Amino acid sequence: MNTDTSGAQQDPPATPRPERPAIPRRAVARTARMASLPLGFAGRATLGLGRRLAGANADAVSRDVQQRTAEQVFKVLGELKGGAMKFGQALSVFESALPDELAAPYRAALTQLQDAAPPMDSGTVHRVIAAELGPRWREQLVELEPDPAAAASIGQVHRGRWHDGRRVAVKVQYPGAGEALSSDLRQIARVARMVGPLAPGIEVMPLVDELRARIEEELDYRLEAQAQAVFAASYAADPDVEVPAVVAHTSKLLVTTWMDSTGSLARLIAEGSQADRDHFGELYVRFLFSGPVRTGLLHADPHPGNFRMLPDRRLGVVDYGAVARLPEHGLPKPIGRLLRRAVEDDYDAVLQGLRDEGFIRRGVDLDPGVLRDFLGPFVEPAQSETFRFSREWMRGQANRLYDPNDALPVSLKINLPPSYLLIHRVWIGGIGVLSQLGAQASFRAICAESLPGFADG
Repeated sequence: MNTDTSGAQQDPPATPRPERPAIPRRAVARTARMASLPLGFAGRATLGLGRRLAGANADAVSRDVQQRTAEQVFKVLGELKGGAMKFGQALSVFESALPDELAAPYRAALTQLQDAAPPMDSGTVHRVIAAELGPRWREQLVELEPDPAAAASIGQVHRGRWHDGRRVAVKVQYPGAGEALSSDLRQIARVARMVGPLAPGIEVMPLVDELRARIEEELDYRLEAQAQAVFAASYAADPDVEVPAVVAHTSKLLVTTWMDSTGSLARLIAEGSQADRDHFGELYVRFLFSGPVRTGLLHADPHPGNFRMLPDRRLGVVDYGAVARLPEHGLPKPIGRLLRRAVEDDYDAVLQGLRDEGFIRRGVDLDPGVLRDFLGPFVEPAQSETFRFSREWMRGQANRLYDPNDALPVSLKINLPPSYLLIHRVWIGGIGVLSQLGAQASFRAICAESLPGFADG
């Protein structure tokens, strides 16, 4: 979720940003900023109603209210960092599901959160490093650039040089990050009320609950270092993917090897060529699917700021604060097996398999034909040799799932077992990013390579 791009060079911002302090720590001040969001929305809605009564064009007024709301929401989320920033970044992955008339004013504000955040000052950075490495820290970290290369929700990255000559990325956690995360995610329901009607198809509260459940893991850089070291070793000889090696770490400081890049997938979404979208989109989904088989871990933060385009056209992958540890050293075999059955149009077997895995509770009646209508479009990318993802396709799925005319939609009859929560997040988030890219990928072949049970049925 966050864009702490360890070992990566941040895309250059369009305009210089003023230096800001670390996370605002006073609970009263943060709560007041969060509370300003629904109040601001109510004020703009009232003003818009007055303008319509005065004869202004209703559509123009509505678009103006949406754009001003987007600017305020994501300005506040970005400046507060912490849980507020992480929530905004999580929403940005699903931008492609928004109806086009709503997505346009939100797109720039949403995607900005994928790669940018106001930095903390250098004095604070030095105090954190000294607390973690000791007062003689400059004997280990002999160079440190004052301006951050990347700044995000719970920490920021500086380029430096280690005492052995290696160029390194130094990720420093913001003071007060833990308190800010907890406080923000308790308050985020205020924002959820605004996002719900403006973003149909996005289930906000389950997203917040999942973020809250993983706070402690993401705050402990020692856990991140362990996960990143496993990925770095597993992909050390990979011709398409680079994972920066871990150099040193504490609970609030992570030093990794530096990785030059030409930008992130967030930049590619904004302005890349179709050839690059297809190339890096395929590398992106191949990494997400292959990681569990190689490492026993799932990189569970699929937003595009964590994936970098390297000059040699490889994909660089950073930020291992959110990972799922998979006991079977790979994605659960039923996923591949059930997807294969769906591709073969055997929805009696799919229905029984979903019941066996706990996706459909006992006593819930569901017809295989209705299940086919519901799952068919999701299966579509795996039915042909290649598939072109798009915002239009993604919006169609969101509209189907949340049809207001459906009294009891199929989505409400399907349960998501806890062991599948992060897998679902990565699957849906990854498809959302592919749709933002408009990428064409060999999705069927990728499923056969990396989903246990798919190739052999």
